[in-house]
Formats: sequence, C-alpha cells, structure tokens
Amino acid sequence: MAGLAKAFGSGAMTNSITEIEDSNCLLVAGSNTTEQHPLIGRYVLRAKEKGAHLIVVDPRAIPLTRYADYHLRQRPGTDVAWINGFIHIILKEGLENKEFINERTEGIEELKKVIEKYTPEYVEKITNIPKQDLINAAMLYAKSKSGSILYCMGITQHTTGVDNVCSCANLAMVTGNIGRPGTGVNPLRGQVNVQGACDMGALPNVYSGYQPVIDEPNRTKFETKWNVKLPPKVGFTITDMINEAEKGNLKVMYIMGENPMMSDPDISHIEKALKKLEFLVVQDIFLTETAKLADIVLPAASYAEKEGTYTSTERRVQLSYKAIEPMGESKPDWQIISEIAKKMGSKEFEYQSATEIMEEIALLTPSYGGITYKRMANNSLQWPCPTQEHPGTPILHKEKFTRGKGMFFGIEFKDPAELTDEEYPFILTTGRTSFHYHTGTLTRRTALLTREVPTGYIEINPEDAKKLNLLDNEEVIVKSRRGEIKVCTLITNKVSEGIVFIPFHFAECAANTLTNSAFDPVAKVPELKVCAVKIEKIER
Repeated sequence: MAGLAKAFGSGAMTNSITEIEDSNCLLVAGSNTTEQHPLIGRYVLRAKEKGAHLIVVDPRAIPLTRYADYHLRQRPGTDVAWINGFIHIILKEGLENKEFINERTEGIEELKKVIEKYTPEYVEKITNIPKQDLINAAMLYAKSKSGSILYCMGITQHTTGVDNVCSCANLAMVTGNIGRPGTGVNPLRGQVNVQGACDMGALPNVYSGYQPVIDEPNRTKFETKWNVKLPPKVGFTITDMINEAEKGNLKVMYIMGENPMMSDPDISHIEKALKKLEFLVVQDIFLTETAKLADIVLPAASYAEKEGTYTSTERRVQLSYKAIEPMGESKPDWQIISEIAKKMGSKEFEYQSATEIMEEIALLTPSYGGITYKRMANNSLQWPCPTQEHPGTPILHKEKFTRGKGMFFGIEFKDPAELTDEEYPFILTTGRTSFHYHTGTLTRRTALLTREVPTGYIEINPEDAKKLNLLDNEEVIVKSRRGEIKVCTLITNKVSEGIVFIPFHFAECAANTLTNSAFDPVAKVPELKVCAVKIEKIER
C-alpha cells in the first residue's frame, strides 16, 4: 500500500469521468456502475455505443452485464487470482507495453516470478471463470489502444483489498494504460464527498492533502497555523476505534454523518462497543440507528442548508451554495465544531464563514493551493491545482508517477478470511439496490422509493432454492457465525449456485448482522463482500 500510494497518490480517479466515453476498452470490476453511479454509468454506455469493448467482472449479473463483451463471474474474494491471470496471459502473448515498462516502471521481474503459475487453468480452479473467457477478455483489454479500469467496493471491501488495488495498478502499468486520455485506474467512491473528506485529512495518518502526520515539517506547519502541539503518531482507524471501545480503552466517540449500526460489519459487535463507551455524541440530520444510542445528538444542517465544497471521485472540487436557512436548531457542521472547540477553551476557531475555512485549506494544502471560492464560482477545478494560475489536472501521471517510477508488486492470491463449510455452505455478498442509498437514512423516508423496494431480500439461485425446497418470496432465516436475520427470498439467476446476495439498506433485516469484521491489515477496511452463511426454511 505504501508503494502504491507513492506511485499513484490518493484513492481518487487517475482520469476524468468524461474520458470514459472515449475509452476503447472498459474493465469494470466490483462496481454496479449503472445502478450505483448512474451518471458515470451513462458514460460507460456512451462508450459502448461508440464501439468500445466492455468487460465486467462481478459475481452477480448486474444491469451492466447485458452490454458486456465478457461477463466474468468470479467467486467472491478471488480478484487477485483473475488479475494475475490477465497479466500472465498478456506477458505470454507478448502484449505488454515494453516501452512503458522500461521507461516508467520498476519491479517487473518480481511480478513475472509470481504470475508464472497463474495459468488460465489454475485461475479457473480458484475463481470459476472459464479459462477461454479469461484469455479472450485479457487479450481484448491488452490489445485496446486505451483501456480504463473502473472499480468500486467490490474490489476494496476485502481482507485483501490493498492487494486487489495494487493488482489493478499492476495490470494498468503492464499495458501502459496510465497517463493518457481514456485510460487509468479509476476507483468510484461509494458516498458523496468521501473523496473530499479524505482530501481534508479525515484519515488517521495524514493531514489535508495526504501530508503524513509522522513527517515533522508537516506537523510544524500545522502547529504554527493552529497554535497547538500535535501528536507525532498515527491515530486509530474506524475499525481500531470500535475494537478499542469494546476493550474499554476508548472512552468517548464523536460520530458525524455516519451510521455504523447499519454500515459496519457484525452489528452486534458494533452495538456492544458503542454501548461500552462512557460518552457517545452523534451529529446527524436524522435520528439514525446509531444516533439512538447516543448520549447527545447534535442536529446538523443538510446539504441544502449550508455552503461548502464537495470533491468528487475524479478529484473535482465543486462549490455548493446554501438554498434555505437551517431548520430548527440545526447548524452547519463547521459551526457546531467551532462552538464545541470554543467551549473547550480553544481560541483558534474564530471562523466567520466557509469561505474563510477554504482560504486556510488552500494555505496549508499544496494540492488545493489554487482552489478558491472565487475561482469555483465560474468553474469547478480538479486537484492538484497548486496555484491561482494553475488550470487543474484532469489526468494524473502524464509524465511520471508521484514517486518517480511506478512500482510493480508480485502479489499472491489469498483466500478470504471466512470460507464455506458443511454448516455454512453459502457465500454471502452484500451491496445496494438502485432504489436505496447506503443505510437508508434518506431514501427509506421517501415514499416513492420505499414503494419500489419496501424491505430487504436474499437473492438465491433456482438450483439452490430447489435443494432447500424454497419458494419465491418465502421468509427464511439466514445465519452466519455472528448472528441471524429473517428475510424473504428472491429466486433468480442473478447469482450463481452457492452464492447469495443481500442489500444492506434495511434495519429490520440488516445484512451486516451477518458480515465478518475481519479486515485488511493495511487499510483496515473490513471484508463486507464475503462471509459464510446458511439458510434455514421456516416450518409453519
């Protein structure tokens, strides 16, 4: 991960959204693009209309697979294996971009040693992807003039999430699909302004603009501006916080705009940890499942009631204006934080407006140095934008990588943290529907959307349903090693035999009651996309 970060920077798209439609080949992995990123999905479909090839790698048949040249239905948790298989085929056929590899990368020999055994036959045994489909898809991607990789949480939410992302980078560099229009490694962020939050240092190891907290010059710069002494060590991730709270080592938590009682794995574990806290504050616009556990709930203003910026998945910083005054006692987040800081004795939170905060961001954050409200009034800007004269950066890594040369990593396939057995024979994977968003805090309060999908369901293959003597829309009990839920069946060929799918929006049948809290050792992202479950018929 450290090497990847040095080569590729943050987890943002290397290219721009509009370029997607001009790509010759789109490799979409772990992203239900048309349902969950519909605006970006439009560009994918436009590319297809223009003659681009489309490869979709997903264990489910999603709407996008109808347009795919190849739909590779991998066993969940086997992404490193099929990507290594792609690279094996590309090198064997001599389709690698030798000039790009020689001039702009290092470490190819290490990669070659590892991928040698990932033959199509070997990969098929691991992933269930037919070897000829793997060969055809790999060659299609490699032969394209411009290939773009799009991925989302189907790639990252694994105990091998960092390995999966590094493998995507390996594949792009082997083929030279970096630094040109219509190419790149392009993660699609899962929630609005996730990119902006990370850019602003909402991570335990960096200040704004991904400036490491362990770097003394960085600390000195922020200490001088804020007139405070900052700790020289990395803090806790969300996963760490929950585990430390459960142990009794973390006493207080302040949660803003997040609903871990729905979104995080093994909800019983989350509830136990939050209830063990001495003091829990939740700042939100609705009384969420998490807010119901709080000692204090602070009413935040919605997006329409405040001014500020959002940074999209393509690094585009966009200005949002206030449409109405905050309702009731609600306030913009920055005002709430400032008032709390003042009550705690700070004299450094005398901000008068969001504009003033943006000016401080530009002062302390090199990649945002040229981004101001005045400039954004006329046009949005993509970082890096270091000066007032800089036009912004639509494509990263045109001439060189952040670290100089891109580093290849030889990465071996590892099994998911939890495998099926006789007692728990099904692989559960989770995700979203097109009618609801994330934990349902907003969409489940919307009558029209609730009418379309009123509650949760479990997708199960017809052959599996037959073996279990289940009917469509029959209530069943789904159990994992952590908990159980009752949910109705949806018998469909969208999922393969042995695999089931449950959307996670619904508190009454919360999929994350079942999921595994095992996490990637580097990124600390939990394995929400793979766990073992059993399905029990309810005898009446």
